[in-house]
Amino acid sequence: MLNEQHDFTKYTVICENLVKIYKTKEIEVLALQGLDLTIEHGEIMAIIGNSGSGKSTLLNMLGGLERPSAGRLYVDGKDLFKLTERELDVYKTETVGFVWQNNARNLIPYLTALENVMMPMQFNSTHRVRKKRVRARELLDLVGIAPRASHKLSQLSGGEQQRVAIAIALANNPKILLADEPTGSVDTKTTDQLMGMFNDINEALGTTIIIVTHDRQISKKVKRVVSISDGRIASEFIMRESYASRLADLTGFVEDDIPDDVDAHQEYVVLDRVGRLQIPREYLEKIDIKGNRMVMSVDESDRIILTRENDGFEMEEKPRKSNRSDEDDESDEVAAILKSLGEGL
Repeated sequence: MLNEQHDFTKYTVICENLVKIYKTKEIEVLALQGLDLTIEHGEIMAIIGNSGSGKSTLLNMLGGLERPSAGRLYVDGKDLFKLTERELDVYKTETVGFVWQNNARNLIPYLTALENVMMPMQFNSTHRVRKKRVRARELLDLVGIAPRASHKLSQLSGGEQQRVAIAIALANNPKILLADEPTGSVDTKTTDQLMGMFNDINEALGTTIIIVTHDRQISKKVKRVVSISDGRIASEFIMRESYASRLADLTGFVEDDIPDDVDAHQEYVVLDRVGRLQIPREYLEKIDIKGNRMVMSVDESDRIILTRENDGFEMEEKPRKSNRSDEDDESDEVAAILKSLGEGL
């Protein structure tokens, strides 16, 4: 497993037994508890979880904003444990791009949209100002807001501001785009448009896109969803091929065009490095699990069965196979008859 996960030609993100501990004078908070995750080059995926699940902590570590407490973390072939502060600054400038939910963190209000997109390029000396301006206009065109290039923050709607924020994140052509609740402050229609745009960017630039959200509806618009609970990967959802084909035929990824009862994804439970699994809380609540023990068994189809401890579940005993032949049975019958005749004499 270790050698497979270290295939940097396949994976752009590799997390192994990742741990993050926040310490204060009084308490320690374990935000990540041995998390394992791999993300392929050019993949667009979502990480979902409730508040406090650890998803934002993971995003910050992928972005180089925080360092792990233990484990291993590789991004684009770089060991983030070993990077110096200077190397980490270069990493944050060139390898990753951030889209924050709060537009105040994305945009400078007194600059135009074009100037905002050009700002991160000032930290990259590989291009001249003229090329930077051309690049900025191309990105604004890619996100569909080129006609608003000369407008400032106060002149743009919430959805337009978020589009500019995405263009800013792409300014230095990062390998990975990290989006923290990118649809949290916009309406459903704008959410559909933004998710369609992420897919367009992924196809046009080949950028790996990681979206962190609590909105499970976003899962209908990406092929892979990872669910985090209590600092570990709880389960994964992989889009069914039939649904993916149907979604690709639609323009704009409009959610209303897909029936609510369509089962878009297959859910998988995830085993950690020592074989432990985490059962999603909603499943436990559905069958009313109150304690911390369950009865486990394997049925005739080699399926693992988990039931409540007080259900008294027992595997049906298989009938034993007999090696006796029909002739043996007939002999037993004859012997029984003769014995009964003998007793009657």
